[in-house]
Amino acid sequence: MTAVQQASTWLRRYRPVERPRVRLVCFPHAGGGPSAFRTWPAALPSDVEVFAVRYPGRQDRVSEPCVDRMEPMAEAVTQALTPLLDRPLVLFGHSMGAWIAYEVARRTPVRALLVSGQVPPARRESTHDGKPRGGAGPLTDDQLVDEVKRLGGYDPQLFEDPELRDLVLPPIRSDFELVRTYRPGPLEPLDCPVHAYYGEDDLDARADDVEAWAETTTGRFSAHRFPGGHFYLTDHESALLRALSSLPVVSLV
Repeated sequence: MTAVQQASTWLRRYRPVERPRVRLVCFPHAGGGPSAFRTWPAALPSDVEVFAVRYPGRQDRVSEPCVDRMEPMAEAVTQALTPLLDRPLVLFGHSMGAWIAYEVARRTPVRALLVSGQVPPARRESTHDGKPRGGAGPLTDDQLVDEVKRLGGYDPQLFEDPELRDLVLPPIRSDFELVRTYRPGPLEPLDCPVHAYYGEDDLDARADDVEAWAETTTGRFSAHRFPGGHFYLTDHESALLRALSSLPVVSLV
């Protein structure tokens, strides 16, 4: 597979930009796909080119096997980004996507890392109930559905129809397994700015834990709070995109 083919397989571009000043690469949450970011280009500066990562096993890659380990996931996305390195890259990841974006930022030069609804890997045990993220072991189907409903982000009706449930659970299970087994180990800090975003009612991304992202970089750090829970960015998308647009690396100013 060529670099261009790799990029087209792993990345969705919703609005091509002829001469982009910067490229924003967005990493979806567990079970999510690139459509979570389909409305973003219209709200960002016109010379910011937005890409969304297409994880296997969902949406238009539903026929492909899921990836349930961090290493191959991060390596594949890193390779897919190779053709885009002629312009500055900014990575944005929400929830699970924040950890994948972080791992990619360790592997390729980026102008900034933007993390959302997630704690740094060193605080992976700091959930609301003290349990490891993704659980101590694989969850049953019912436990998985309960956890997804707790976090939000999905229409609960999806899990009432047996056929729809069988369709959406495999990629969610795979992503939860990726989170559960992720062990980053001792890491050198990044040298790019890191900016964190979170919902004030998100019990899995509490303020003191989110602030610990500062320890992952020798560059600048900031944390930004929004109303809402784990999926604050759905209800407050406009406010989040205004905040992203104001970053020096994204802003036209």
